[in-house]
Amino acid sequence: MGEHNGTELKADIKKMIIETLNMQDITPEDIDDDLPLFGGDNTLGLDSIDAIELVMSVQRQFKVRIDDQNLAREVLKDVNSIAEFIQSKAE
Repeated sequence: MGEHNGTELKADIKKMIIETLNMQDITPEDIDDDLPLFGGDNTLGLDSIDAIELVMSVQRQFKVRIDDQNLAREVLKDVNSIAEFIQSKAE
């Protein structure tokens, strides 16, 4: 798996998160690849409503299906896990 591809994919994911959730004060550079997206301190602080919107965006933008809530929780843990999921479906 090409590293460049992964880096580009992660950048796209970060842009998608920011656009989907309309985060005005956050740039893609603010989101570390392994920053937890959900939860309290030291996370991006997203909630379950955000999760639903992100699942829909990931499915639409990257043409993958996330049809299980437990799977969604795993996939949306951080940018790395979203990228890994998309790449595993793309092969």
